[in-house]
Amino acid sequence: MRVLVVEDDAALALFLQKGLKLEGHDVECAGDGDVALARLSESCVDLMVLDLSLPRRDGIEVLKTMRERCPDTVVLVLTGRSELEQRVYCLNAGADDFLQKPFSFHELAARCRALLRRKGRPVGSVLAYGAVSVNLLERTARYEETPVDLTGKEFAVLEVLLRRQGECVSRAELLAEVWPGTQLSSVNVVDVYVTYLRRKFADAQREKSEVVAVAQVIETVRGVGYRLRAVAPGSLTGSMAPLAHGA
Repeated sequence: MRVLVVEDDAALALFLQKGLKLEGHDVECAGDGDVALARLSESCVDLMVLDLSLPRRDGIEVLKTMRERCPDTVVLVLTGRSELEQRVYCLNAGADDFLQKPFSFHELAARCRALLRRKGRPVGSVLAYGAVSVNLLERTARYEETPVDLTGKEFAVLEVLLRRQGECVSRAELLAEVWPGTQLSSVNVVDVYVTYLRRKFADAQREKSEVVAVAQVIETVRGVGYRLRAVAPGSLTGSMAPLAHGA
């Protein structure tokens, strides 16, 4: 999908661009309303993530003008405003959905997928890295072809790691994505769920090969967080890393 992120906070725009690219989309950014409309005058996009508080031309004006030019574009509005009247006004002006700041990228990505499905557009449903994969629509996980039964939170942790494709994800980032609003002092819950995932994937490997030695699929980056290890399908080399808590 072609995505336009319209956000004047450069750091947030870059974060959204990176995350949506990992979703498989072609993503561009615009830092104000005029730039956004100039981009849309060249060609329409499939999805626009639109902040309401923009310099030069506010988000509502961008939304109304965009609707005339690109009636089929899906629009997810981001805003720090919480008033019900504002939400109703945005939806009446042509927004498809509304997400209040601060938000979890996990929720934003899920809303984007849901919006695109409703519009009848094909949405990539499988994330894979090495021998590990998940189906986002079916909410299922596999090690090669072996199903791995996960709880909702285990699935959410694995999804975040898969979207980062082997990059290190800090424990604080995982906490914010999977348990939004939770105090940082509760970060040890991340370690607990990583331990659950490691055990379940180790069991899947043993079931597949009937051997004791397994290849660890989630590595600890000491003092930082976790990342997926690209264990190649069919590979069972390596040994089981300790399952103790802590990064």
